[in-house]
Amino acid sequence: MKYLLLLAFSILVVFTASAQNSYIEHYGNLGNAFYQIKVKQEANVVFLGGSITNMKGWRDKVCEYLSTTYPATRFNFINAGIPSLGSLPHAFRFNKDVISKGRVDLLFVESAVNDRVNGTPPQTQQRALEGIVRHMLTENPAANIVMMAFVDPDKMKDYRSRKVPAEVQLHNDIAKYYHLPFINLAKEITDRIDKGEFTWEGDFKDLHPSPFGQELYFASIQRLLALEGSKPVPAKQVKAKLPPPVDLSNYAHADYYDIHNAINKKGFSINESWQPADSVGTRPGFVRVPMLVSDGSEASLELPFTGRTIGIGIVSGPDAGYIRYSIDGQAMQELDLHTQWSKSLYLPWYVLLGDELKPEKHILHLETGGPHQGLSKNVCRIVYFLVNE
Repeated sequence: MKYLLLLAFSILVVFTASAQNSYIEHYGNLGNAFYQIKVKQEANVVFLGGSITNMKGWRDKVCEYLSTTYPATRFNFINAGIPSLGSLPHAFRFNKDVISKGRVDLLFVESAVNDRVNGTPPQTQQRALEGIVRHMLTENPAANIVMMAFVDPDKMKDYRSRKVPAEVQLHNDIAKYYHLPFINLAKEITDRIDKGEFTWEGDFKDLHPSPFGQELYFASIQRLLALEGSKPVPAKQVKAKLPPPVDLSNYAHADYYDIHNAINKKGFSINESWQPADSVGTRPGFVRVPMLVSDGSEASLELPFTGRTIGIGIVSGPDAGYIRYSIDGQAMQELDLHTQWSKSLYLPWYVLLGDELKPEKHILHLETGGPHQGLSKNVCRIVYFLVNE
């Protein structure tokens, strides 16, 4: 009888693990990363994402798992998670926050939650995600990339309506095209809640998971790492050969463009170490850095640049309002930089002003407009220009 119970339990464990592995798409492998880990015994692991990556949780557990499982290997773990940021910011900050830190052997990428929350258009998401992958594999063709989609209430609602969330589908499509592993945690968590294994309100708690939820995320990522780590080590690393891009206008050459390149600044000045004069919150990396700040009156500037895409990375605070802009003397367009979070946070906010431009020299003209509805002034704070050459 005891034997039968143990056998039944073993079958249940295997069945459960097998069922949960169905949320991992093995479009590619991690052979190159494990060559670094097991043979070279030196590996650089980068985590690119938003607040769910930055917060204490699954990322720390992955670091601990790798360090404990491979104690002879010298790991360098880089936390490139910044709260509030999704695929568009990731693409333009990739050079500064990832590539400049040194060779990348294993890269974890997540942006599906913030892309939904921030309202990032699907085409922009695709160009950003494809740009990140192509940028990474151009810099190091031997790098391995894991794509992940985390869960939020909107994605759960989509699945329950028999729809695949757009952000999840985009992550899956890019992973499939570029032969990368993809972990669909959005569907796994939804399915397991619907099966009654746990609840959102009582256990998982929030799109920023409780410790219980973080453990669930880690468990799936660990399954992928354990499976890949159990395979024979390749004799050598295999360099990726990039296929033709899905979208020719992807952001593979996206980068920050220094605010000091702005000219004809009227009412704008550069604060070399900006910080708020009030008690409103900020994000790491977007305070005590150079910032191009308008003085509250009608201000204007021009920016000569070369590239196919132009945008601005700002901090949208309580006094953020409208801007007007044009490229190469075309008709002026207006945009409100105030967000639903601006009242309580100097929010990093990335906005594209021009895309699919000719790859040549251009001039951006930008000026401040009126204040956001109900406000008395408008201050524009630009921390980076965004250029994709």
